[in-house]
Formats: sequence, C-alpha cells, structure tokens
Amino acid sequence: MSMLKTRQQWVPGRGLLWLGVCLIPLSVGVSFFPAYGWYFLLTLIVLLLACLIDAVRLARTPLPEVQRQMDENLPVAVWRQVQLHLKHEYPRRLRCLLFDGYPAAFDLGAELGSGLPQRFELAAQGSHTLSYQVKAKQRGDFEFAFCDVLISSPWSLWQRRSRIYEQTQVRVYPNYAELSLYLMLAQQQRLDQLGIHQFSRRGQGGDFHQLRDYRGGDALRQVDWKATSRYRRLISREYQEDRDQQLLLLLDCGRRMRHNGSGRGHLDDALDAMLLLAFSALRQGDAVGMMSFGGEQRWFAPRKGAATLNGLLNAVYDLQPHPVATDYMAVAQQVLKRQRRRSLIVLLTNTRDEDYQDLLAAAQLMRRRHLVVIADLREAVLDHTLRTPPSNIEGALKFYATDDYLAARRLAHQELGYQGVHMLDVLPEQLAAALVNEYHRLKRSGQLAV
Repeated sequence: MSMLKTRQQWVPGRGLLWLGVCLIPLSVGVSFFPAYGWYFLLTLIVLLLACLIDAVRLARTPLPEVQRQMDENLPVAVWRQVQLHLKHEYPRRLRCLLFDGYPAAFDLGAELGSGLPQRFELAAQGSHTLSYQVKAKQRGDFEFAFCDVLISSPWSLWQRRSRIYEQTQVRVYPNYAELSLYLMLAQQQRLDQLGIHQFSRRGQGGDFHQLRDYRGGDALRQVDWKATSRYRRLISREYQEDRDQQLLLLLDCGRRMRHNGSGRGHLDDALDAMLLLAFSALRQGDAVGMMSFGGEQRWFAPRKGAATLNGLLNAVYDLQPHPVATDYMAVAQQVLKRQRRRSLIVLLTNTRDEDYQDLLAAAQLMRRRHLVVIADLREAVLDHTLRTPPSNIEGALKFYATDDYLAARRLAHQELGYQGVHMLDVLPEQLAAALVNEYHRLKRSGQLAV
C-alpha cells in the first residue's frame, strides 16, 4: 500500500485565533493612547516571529505512518471494525485529528468515542491505534482510499492538514450468516427452526444407502428378506436422494427486482435464498450453476465440490438491479443453448400482469428438456393492504384493486402450473425456506430423473 502526501493545507490554529482576539482590545487602546504605539508594534513583531518559528517547526514535522487493518471480504448490513495504526519517529509528541475516507456506501458507527474524526496524541517516537465501525449498505467492490490527518504545531498557532493515501480494496458479499446458521442447525437436526422440512428418503427409487433395522412405518417393500433371514430380525433398505444431478439458478436483475420493501431490495433477498439453496444442493452431491439476466448477464456453469460455493459467491456478489425490462424468452433460449443436460431450473423473479404471457412461453420452452421451478416474489405491502380494513373510499378502492390484482396473479400462476411448472408465490423473507423445501421435495419425488 502506498503512502503519499498531497494537497497540504495550512489553517490557523486555536492559539493564533486567541491571539488575534486579544490584539483587538490592544489596537483599540492604542488608538486612544498613541504614545503606546511602539509597545503595540513590538508586541506584533514578537507575535509574528513566534508564528514564523512555530510554522517552521510544523513544516519540519514528518507525517506519521498509517496502516489500515480490516477484513477485505465483508458481509452486507453487518457492522465490522476498522483499525488504524499510526507511528512516527519524531522526537516530540504530536497532537492529531484524523478522518478516514470510508466509501459513501458505508454507514459509520455512532458509538461514543469510536466515530470519525478522532482526536489523539502520538507520544514522542511512539505509536497509537484507533478504531471505528462501518456497515456496508450495498454489495460490490469498494475502496478505502485515504486518511486526512490534521497536525497541530507545538504552540498551537498553526494546523497542517495532509492527505495520506492508504488504499484498501474491499469486497462486500451477501450476508452469509444464514449459511452458517443453516449448517449449524443441519448438524443439530433442527432445520425446522428455519422453516425447512427434513426429509429422509425411504422406499424405492434413488440410490441405495444402507441396511438398517426395521422401523415402525417402513413399507413392506423396503424389507430386505435375504438380510432378514440372515440376521433373524427384520432388516430394511434405506435409500438416499439421487446424486450427481444438476441445478441451474436463473436470477432476474431487471427493474422488478429493484423493489425495496423493508430496507432490502428483492435482489438481495433472492441472492441470499439462492446461496442457501446452492449450499443445500452441493451438500446433497449435486452440481450447481447460475445465470443472471435482465441488465447484466453472467454465466456460471454447473459444477460440484467445496469450491463451488465460493466461485458462485464471487460471480454474483456485485450484481445490481438495472432499470430494464426482462426478456424471459431470450433467457429460455440461452438456457436451452447452454444447458444441454436435463436439470432442475429455478427462476427467481418478480412479475406483473404484463409479464405472464412472455413468462408462460419461456417456461413452456424450457419444459421441453428441464424441470422448471419459478419463484415469484410478492411484495409484503399487498398482504398488508388486505389485512388492513378500509376506513374511507380511497382505502376501499385500494383494498379491492389489490384483491383483484392478487386474484389475477393466482390465475396466472395456476396456468403456469397446468403447464407443468412448479410455482412458488412467496414473500421475500419466506423465499429461502420455500426454495430449499421445494428442492428436496422434487428430489424425493424423483421427477428430475424422469
């Protein structure tokens, strides 16, 4: 990291301002008593000499070295600490005021004594560490580019403001705390706390997993009679879900995904749910891929392995919604061109009435080769409107307009369902659990292998 001094600026210090204030009554007194003018002139000369000496001493004071320490990979909407380490070799103490140039897309912590700017003293040939907290408001690439340091002269007559370039590149990812929570709850068999059902595949179909003792509720066709006769007790076969299948996630980055309900955009909610579904599928031994559309198109070919989730994260972390209309037919054509093998296609979007015909045609096209799931996000304000009894004419019109809109939406979803598309009509906060549950349900049903 480079450290440069640029655009130095000198400003009067607090001591010089007080001297100026004190000279005002002296100058007024000299106007009434001219005989004391020589004393006033001598005082001015002494003060000017002091200002010159103080300025020379400040000019010879070297800038302290600054090193910023922070995580270079940050989750969005989570507070993280930034530390600044300063040291110098100058043989006297320095009184400093520092402001760190954090990006505009970050919020600054408001805790007492930990904000910016911060005032501190550097001991002679000493060091100092200060810290503050930031929280990223959006995903993407950002840079902490500089620090502004204000150093006071020894007699506090002058202050020198200098900019120190200490560049730190950071990446802000979707909040992966939910993935950690999912893994912890999965290990403890408590996924129901996230609204995720736990499926155990028993019966015919899928891959044979193991033999085990018969349990109440097992079907008779699960009983392995050869093993039963050998061990002289009922033994059942246990199957696991089919592995080595492919999951392709289609992420809408068009104008519909710009909707911001409760401080988060639809695209952020979709990204979190998509990563959780990818994590779950990778743990099942399936290959996971992704394609974004509607503004910026990116392709991540389906693959397996522990490194896939990191690769997927790096492919999507800086995606942002664009003010363009989504062309679903173009998406379907791209999918058929790029994904030859039969796969589970999960399309994450947010639709309106005028989108359904295009979406229906695209779904029919993809259904020729793939199993299709469409997760259509629903704004929470619609449900809130129906739960709120109208109190005036305007409220009544809004209530019935919303009811008609949701009824038309349900009919459109039913039409898609008649075409063999699996529809999820969910609120953003319900999306992650709904996707994981639908994925396990479809694998358990064996439809993907058909």
